[in-house]
Amino acid sequence: MSKSSKSLKRLVVVESPTKAKTIRKFLPDEYMVEASMGHIRDLPSSAAEIPASVKKEKWSRLGINVDDDYEPLYVIPSSKKKVVTRLKDLLKSADELYIATDEDREGESIGWHLVNVLKTKLPVRRMVFHEITRDAILDALDSTREIDFNLVDAQETRRILDRLVGYSISPLLWKKVAPKLSAGRVQSVAVRLCVLREKERMVFVPASYWDLKADMLHDGRPFEAVMTHHNGIRLASGKDFDDQSGALKDGLTVGEDVTLLAEKQARSLAERFAGREWAVSSVEEKKSTRTPSAPFITSTLQQEGSRKLNLSARQTMQVAQRLYEQGFITYMRTDSTNLSTEAIEASRKAVSERYGTDYLSQSPRQFSGTVRNAQEAHEAIRPAGREMRTRDELGLSGVEGALYDLIWKRTVATQMADARLRFTTVHLSVSDGDDEATFRASGKTIEFAGFFRAYVEGSDDPASALEDQENPLPVMGVGDTPACSAVEPLGHETKPPARYTEATLIKKLEQEGIGRPSTYATIMDTIVRRGYIRRKGSQLVPTFTAFATNNLLELQFERLVDLGFTAGMERILDDIAAGDVKSKPYLQEFYKGDGGLVDLVEDGLDKIDARAVSEIQLPKWGDHVIRVGRFGPYVEKMVDGEPVRSSIPEDLAPADVTREILEELLEGSADGDTVLGIHPEADMPVLLKKGPYGFYVQLGDDDQEGKPKRQSVPKGINPTELTFEKAVDLLALPRKLGEHPESGKDVLANIGRFGPYVQHQRTFASLKEPDTVFDVSFDRAMELIAEKEQRNKPLKTLGEHPESGEPVDVLVGRYGPYVKHMKTNVSLGKDADIDALTLDQAVAMIAEKAGSKGGGGKKKAAAKKASAKKSAAKKASAKKSAAKKPAAKKAASKKTAAKKGAAKKTAATKSGAKKASPKKSAAKKGAGKASTATNGTAGK
Repeated sequence: MSKSSKSLKRLVVVESPTKAKTIRKFLPDEYMVEASMGHIRDLPSSAAEIPASVKKEKWSRLGINVDDDYEPLYVIPSSKKKVVTRLKDLLKSADELYIATDEDREGESIGWHLVNVLKTKLPVRRMVFHEITRDAILDALDSTREIDFNLVDAQETRRILDRLVGYSISPLLWKKVAPKLSAGRVQSVAVRLCVLREKERMVFVPASYWDLKADMLHDGRPFEAVMTHHNGIRLASGKDFDDQSGALKDGLTVGEDVTLLAEKQARSLAERFAGREWAVSSVEEKKSTRTPSAPFITSTLQQEGSRKLNLSARQTMQVAQRLYEQGFITYMRTDSTNLSTEAIEASRKAVSERYGTDYLSQSPRQFSGTVRNAQEAHEAIRPAGREMRTRDELGLSGVEGALYDLIWKRTVATQMADARLRFTTVHLSVSDGDDEATFRASGKTIEFAGFFRAYVEGSDDPASALEDQENPLPVMGVGDTPACSAVEPLGHETKPPARYTEATLIKKLEQEGIGRPSTYATIMDTIVRRGYIRRKGSQLVPTFTAFATNNLLELQFERLVDLGFTAGMERILDDIAAGDVKSKPYLQEFYKGDGGLVDLVEDGLDKIDARAVSEIQLPKWGDHVIRVGRFGPYVEKMVDGEPVRSSIPEDLAPADVTREILEELLEGSADGDTVLGIHPEADMPVLLKKGPYGFYVQLGDDDQEGKPKRQSVPKGINPTELTFEKAVDLLALPRKLGEHPESGKDVLANIGRFGPYVQHQRTFASLKEPDTVFDVSFDRAMELIAEKEQRNKPLKTLGEHPESGEPVDVLVGRYGPYVKHMKTNVSLGKDADIDALTLDQAVAMIAEKAGSKGGGGKKKAAAKKASAKKSAAKKASAKKSAAKKPAAKKAASKKTAAKKGAAKKTAATKSGAKKASPKKSAAKKGAGKASTATNGTAGK
């Protein structure tokens, strides 16, 4: 006898605990809602995960069988095995399985993997929704569908492409540039954009020009005017100069096309014009309207999060994810600007109630998408539901409240009336003898604020005024004579092109059709984590390593870093998602076709000159050359036929390098080691040396057996004034101050990478002035350690992690509150509402952080092994070069050569290990795709 529909037990699987908790509130008791904690299987990430049955196959390192129709090798990571076991146990008491993962390609892929791993014979239903509200969830239950295998294929093809590119090109980078580098299908294009912008800044030549600013008064109201013409000829401005020469652009002649004021002339005119009569020569008025921006899509939300809330792309997406999973906003990965009828109606109601009907647009407003290759039939990002509740009404605060408020205002503004503006331009004339000048005053008046009442889009130019800022002029007519209170000469210098910020780089990638909503945050993080980009405030500064890597990619893989080619790959993935293109033939052509990736890599191994691609040279640097070596960038110059080299500080941006800076670096290097004296106990020389991270003291020469004892020269001590006695004190560190009264363990004072500190077991407390590492007392150290131990105590324990059983705590660190679970820390942001944080939210954040790390403990273990091998290689190299160096310059040169030799051995070791590197395979995908669907069961 079949069960009635009401008595059927149904298992609903979503990605996160928070999403599960929210959905659980809307479903009857017969529905069990569980989280898969994201992807439950993936391509192998290390050699340890590759099944023994395929480990000897040539393709196993890739995790993709390139000899068998590009079949991916999927494995279940150890961290997900408990999750899979639990889901299988729950299925034993269920009658139906509902896949409720996100509705984009990645969500579809997660759902397909779930069906294949769980291998259930129960009916499988795919439910999709773009907001987590009662109505949306119940509607989704009534309109389930099957797994969309076109979306699965598109996502799988993207994953395979990324693996083929990364695993094929990265070893070439290790061999030709430096170890641990990586290439990526999209990340390398993002890096190239930053490098190209930095190159524009490197060759930029500033130009100087002058004009005048007048402080005017009319009818008691002050205003400003700037000089535009001298004797009827326009003054030169920044746009008239060539960026690479600093001269006027071709075709412009001084005295005919433009006037170029010198400082002396500008000051003279300012003095003479100040006392003359000024008259209005013309008044122009122009009316204009502004329409609201489209509602948020993923990229524009990330851009505004950066501009207005100072959030990184990843931070914005983490906050948006939490808002979505709690049911406050619609799905946050979308490139659709479409709004549903209910959203438009709710927005118009909110406008009418809060601002009045005058502020409503005449008719409901929809927006057409402007994103190239836009995909997915989602809505724009908006407040969930039909009520359009405000941040205060929902009780949101902190960064979640701030981001929700942006989304609310942007959505409501779409249904508001246009803003009406009036722009006024007044020209003023003044003369003194043979000199006549025209000045211009510009004003802006907002005649009707319209949508400005709710929302104004931010600007990427910090100097530009926002749209809703008024600057009205007093009413003037032709012939009026406003008074001049002062005239000021202003010197200007043209500025190089601005570096990309996260907001502008995402905007550029989106405009070019590169990447997808779900990938932008990861791209930004990856290029910083890999050492290609350094954040300087909001600027993204490419490193010298980025230059060398880009040189190699442009030389050997020009198509792969070409904007058009990469955007074309995105279009092909869209076509696969639509079912118009088959993935396997495309992969074959891309990887093994004529001039494909295999050919390019093999050709590059023989053809690429490692020294050439790692070289950066500019005419303005003279005979200095910057190279990127295995231990970082350095400057090189030939002196008396011998190369002199010096490391380049990590924080020096390529465009900021000058010839003078390079000379200073080499002069410091050429000084060589300074012998401060002979250590009284060790009977060895005490040396003052300079390394890539600054000055340090060392006991004994480099050619001694074993690693010499070293200690950094702390900040506040001038290396040139360092005494022998102080150097001996440094080498004596750590200082033992006494024994802890409770543990009996030593309390020490020492200097580390972050400065001086005191230590008791695993508690480290920083020393700040006036305390120093040499004179801090035992009592003072105990006080600092006690304070640090108190700070290390959790503010709050949220509970036990559902997988590990270990506690999930909230603590406060140097950058604000954070969640801690075992070795995983997740920052909450300084404005986080700790009291409102739940265990489910914290577990979701920990899972996302763990997922972004990609390998966890295994990668760290592998890194330790590699480090040990590297250390052994260095020791062997040191023993071989036992001969002492006669001069400081030759010593530096030989040391560099020794390091290079050791690095080659290390790189070869790593390269060999990497070839045996991908993972375990679960059941082949083909078996999963062959499962059929009856009664809504997912199949193909």
